[in-house]
This record gives sequence, structure tokens and C-alpha cells, in this order.
Amino acid sequence: MTGAGPGSGADQVCVTGIGLFTPAGDGWAATWEQVRKGVATTVLAEAAEPVHLACRAPAFDPDRLGRARAGRPDRCTRFALLAAAEAVADAGLDPAGWDGARVAVVIGSGAGGAGTLEEQHHALLAEGPAGMSPFAVPSALGNSVSAQVSIALRATGPSSTINTACAAGATALGTAMDLLRLGRCDIAVAGGADAALTPYYVTGFDRLGALSRRFHDPGGAPRPFDAERDGFVMGEGAGVLVLERAAHARARGARIRARLAGYGASCDAHHVVKPRPDGAGLAAAVRAALADAGARPADVAHVNAHGTGTVLGDRAEAAVLARLLPHRPPVSATKGVTGHLLGAAGAVEAALTVLTVEHGRVPPTANLTERSAGVDLDLPVRCRAADVPFALSTSVGFGGQNTVLAVARA
Repeated sequence: MTGAGPGSGADQVCVTGIGLFTPAGDGWAATWEQVRKGVATTVLAEAAEPVHLACRAPAFDPDRLGRARAGRPDRCTRFALLAAAEAVADAGLDPAGWDGARVAVVIGSGAGGAGTLEEQHHALLAEGPAGMSPFAVPSALGNSVSAQVSIALRATGPSSTINTACAAGATALGTAMDLLRLGRCDIAVAGGADAALTPYYVTGFDRLGALSRRFHDPGGAPRPFDAERDGFVMGEGAGVLVLERAAHARARGARIRARLAGYGASCDAHHVVKPRPDGAGLAAAVRAALADAGARPADVAHVNAHGTGTVLGDRAEAAVLARLLPHRPPVSATKGVTGHLLGAAGAVEAALTVLTVEHGRVPPTANLTERSAGVDLDLPVRCRAADVPFALSTSVGFGGQNTVLAVARA
């Protein structure tokens, strides 16, 4: 590190809790184990479903959410509630005993209540107004994700839902980090959630040519940075972290899993779906995160890449990482296991980066058999033991919105 940046001084922000609900597992431990194995979770959908390849979240007992909440929230919100509950418990916190006015909730989501919107629109067309649920609108609104988590946790501090498309979960964590630094709260419950395996979103992404069509080999998709990559596989789920200032965490005797040391954001201002070919926007976000953390490029010991498996996106990101990090730290693209969780992806990958730093295990990139031409990165194909005191997690959203988070050992 080059100095006492905002990530290492008196206002340092720490991760004290992790909650994950992903296609790789119910809970952070199950997800981490599957990601370390590097086995894709892609399945071939039933013929009646609107998507051929998908990474689906595990089934769960609705009673875990409490009967009052089980039936009404959108699937996306239910995932956020599950991940938030695990994160708060992992942090050793009890909402019944905290000062809710000092607790913020910031959740990112790209599609929000997409499933509810599509189902209720279908009901309106088929049955008329009487067919619609009176909870159709509040369940479909994007802000319902953070609102429902705030209600469940009795958190009455700042509450908002962030939408920077597939960077939303990471942007939510950066926003929460700023709230803590500004003293707007003492605890932030932040992350991302999405559940967009719906006819509208699946068909829309497919029409863009963004989805893998490796129907003959579901387990071989997606293939980030591989020569045969042909697009991403849509997933669903949520990732939530509990963030606190270090002084607050230490005062209550909490376990600090890692520091969230830096946050950088930028926009390509180039195209609604394509990244800038030269990666200038993502490069700016990487530099901003390093500066925020008071770190140098040479400090980076690992990168959890956005790495969706699309031809253009992987090419631009690989070029940026090779140019900015010539010492070639190991790079993992964990979407090879989880699929692309859209607005949840950045939060899930930030959590996996925390676990990488904490446990000294670099996850592999699933399905990587032959690196694509021009990809000059160290891409482990098996889980690798490594000393990782400092790492980056990169996220990119449609519209060219880039977010990079820096994670440092506690």
C-alpha cells in the first residue's frame, strides 16, 4: 500500500457478515464450496420454460421468510430477504436489539420485481382488472427489494435500491460504504438481488445475442475467457454483506472478515449495450478504486473479474486487466459456476472476493479449456492456495456503468 487512504484510516469500512443465496448453494458456505470446485451449475430447462439454459437458485421453505411475507414479495425480494438474514446472523447481530435508526439498507437490482410484473400483466390481459393482485404494484416496484429488507430487519435508517444494471450489487456496496464514511449510519446491510428468469428478460437477452446456445452441453456453459465462449447463462439469487466502520465492529467484539478498502465507479458514455473496445471506462474505475484504497497496481494479488463469457465484454476486460496489472495476478471469473446473476452479480462476487482474501484460496474459472486469443491473464483452472492481502472485484453494467471494489485483509 502506498499510504493511509480512506480504506485504511480511522474511517475504514469492514465486512462483518456475509449472506449468499445463489445457484451454487443456499448460504455462503455452500456457495463458496461449489465455487472452489469450479463446476458449472447450468441446467437445461424444461421444454415449457422460456429459456434453454439457466442457473437456478435452490428451492427453499417459504416459512423461512415468515408466513406473512412468504406469499407477496417478488421472487427477487425473497432472495434478498434470505441473504440479508444470513448476513446479519453471520455478523452476530440481532435486529431486536439494535438502534434501527443507525442501520442503512442498500440493495442493487437490475430487474426488480420482473416476475411479478409479467405475471400480473398476463393476469390483467387474461382476466381483466379483477384478476390482478392488489399487491401487484408494491411487489413489482424496484424499491420493494430494499423496503422489504428494511421492514424485516426493523432498519429505519437510509434505505434505497440501486440500479446500474449488472453492476448494481457492487454499486450498492460502494454507496453503503460512502454512507458509513459520512457517518449517516453505523451498520449497512448492502448487496444485490435479481430473479429475471422470465419470458420477457430471457427472450430480450437472447434477441440481443447475449446468451449462450450451448444446448448440447449445458454443463459446458458459460465459458468466460475461453476460445469457445458464446455468451452468458442467466442465473438468479442474492448476495448481501454487513458493513461497519472498524471502530464500531471492534467495540462490539465482532469478527472482521476483511476490509472494503476502495470503491471506484465510471461510465463509458459510449453505447447502451456494448463496452468501449479500449476499456477506458473500466480502466478509470479500476484506477479510482486503487486510489480510494491508497493502493498501487502492484498490490493487487487477485481479481474476481466480471467475465460473463460474451465475446466483446471478455475481450475488453482482459485487455484492461493485462494493461493495468502487468505483474499478472490470478484472475477468476466465477460466473462460470454461478451463471450471471445480473444485478446480484457484483455483490455475490464481492462476497467471494472477501472469502478469497480471508481463506487464501483463489477460485478457478469453470469450463476454461483453451484461453481465447488475446487473453493474456493468469486464469486458474483449479482452486489455488495463495497469499491474497489485497484484491479487486470488477463489475460492468449495460449502459457502460462500471464499478470496482477493492478488498483488503483485515
